[in-house]
Amino acid sequence: MGLAVVYTRAGTGLSAPLVKVEVHLANGLPAFHLVGMAETSVKEARDRVRCALINSGFDFPVRRITVNLAPADIPKYGGRYDLAIAIGILAASNLVPADHLRDYEIIGELGLTGELKEVQNVIPAAIASSHAQRTLLLPEANADEVSLVSDAYCLPLMSLLQAYQFLVGQEQLTAVRKLNLQHIEASPQWDDVIGQGQAKRALMIAAAGAHNLLFVGPQGTGKSLLASKLTGLLPPLNNVEALEVASVHSVKGIRIDPDKFAQRPFRAPHHTSSAVALTGGGSHPTPGEISLAHHGVLFLDELPEFGRKALDVLREPLETGDVNISRASGSATFPANFQLIAAMNPSPTGDIEDNRMSPDQVLRYLNRLSGPLLDRIDLQVEVPRLNDYPMHDIAVSPDTDSAMSAKKSVASARHTQLERQACLNSSIKIDVLIPLCLLSDEDKAFMQTAARQLKLSMRVFHRTLKVARTIADLEQSVCVTRKHIAEALGYRALDKIIAQLSAN
Repeated sequence: MGLAVVYTRAGTGLSAPLVKVEVHLANGLPAFHLVGMAETSVKEARDRVRCALINSGFDFPVRRITVNLAPADIPKYGGRYDLAIAIGILAASNLVPADHLRDYEIIGELGLTGELKEVQNVIPAAIASSHAQRTLLLPEANADEVSLVSDAYCLPLMSLLQAYQFLVGQEQLTAVRKLNLQHIEASPQWDDVIGQGQAKRALMIAAAGAHNLLFVGPQGTGKSLLASKLTGLLPPLNNVEALEVASVHSVKGIRIDPDKFAQRPFRAPHHTSSAVALTGGGSHPTPGEISLAHHGVLFLDELPEFGRKALDVLREPLETGDVNISRASGSATFPANFQLIAAMNPSPTGDIEDNRMSPDQVLRYLNRLSGPLLDRIDLQVEVPRLNDYPMHDIAVSPDTDSAMSAKKSVASARHTQLERQACLNSSIKIDVLIPLCLLSDEDKAFMQTAARQLKLSMRVFHRTLKVARTIADLEQSVCVTRKHIAEALGYRALDKIIAQLSAN
């Protein structure tokens, strides 16, 4: 009887748990049994592995083969276990020294010719193997992806035969070279957007404190264009953040461009997207748009056109920064620490002032947005039509764009926040918010009076204080004053529109 154990990694979310591929060859009628909560795509490995071994020049054992993928309570799917199973069969047949396998983790899908094909969810596996202090053997097609993981030691392979020759000492492999990443900051630019000074000011506040932002205005006033400018004001990702983002994209099967490794993601799903498309899901849980926007920006254009259910599923991730997806086959938790930027028209026809709809019809349109969701949007800014239509040439240059000075102010404010409370203002805990604002007694009374008159919820009350703290940081003010509070209270454009329509 032959027995061999090969280590590999499952593709469950971002955790990549360890899986032991236990291969047992016994006497009896020839058979190939695959156990250990293996789904159909894994059980098909029996045919792929058999053909790959034969076409690579090996004799397939005419014995009773039992392959156990342990632990059995972790769901397994996909072809990522093929190479580990094939190596296990060779080791159980005494063709590969079994003691050589203890220091390796093996991942790869086999073609019928024995060639190795690319697999998904490799970055979490590379991170986990480095923590376990093992070498990861993987397909050559995944080499660029794992080169982003600086602590991992990975060896790329082209075929099953090459893997065998390496494990028996007949061939040497060259480790994946780690990329020397350069964090190139994008040059911000917004002078190509004519006017809209208040919207640009709101963009700067949102970037400085990581606040959620909603643009409200008629069609064609530059709302979507302004939203696209936000990432240019944000600093690049650090190595830890960039690796988290790359891990999420790896789980989804999205290729990571090494040149854009440090850029913050900007996701703009269409308004027909479902709740599952936004949060993630499927029979095998995969990340959705909010997780793909982790450490970046999620832009929802035409906000009321999204389904009510799709929008309301954003409420919990906006508070917690992650999303837990449970299905019958298992569950997974994905990070979702994103900044929400949205844009909308104040009326289904595009503009309230076109008089094409009654106030009641407009209100029904605006009521597609739930109160709890609007409470989580810190800044609501009106983007009005321009009074004139300029025809002069617009001088736009990245070197002289006024957004450059805005970006410097944003960087300074973010540095102040991280030094003061080790987080950005949008993430300040409620129990320390008031002490950090350093409000005078008169300004406290002003804020309380304004909150009562505007009927703010406690969530909006606290978020307004956080915005005021960010405005003070942009002005390099130690204390939050009445001026900062008044400006923060002024960014409630949609609330004002709803109040005016309700009064009619």
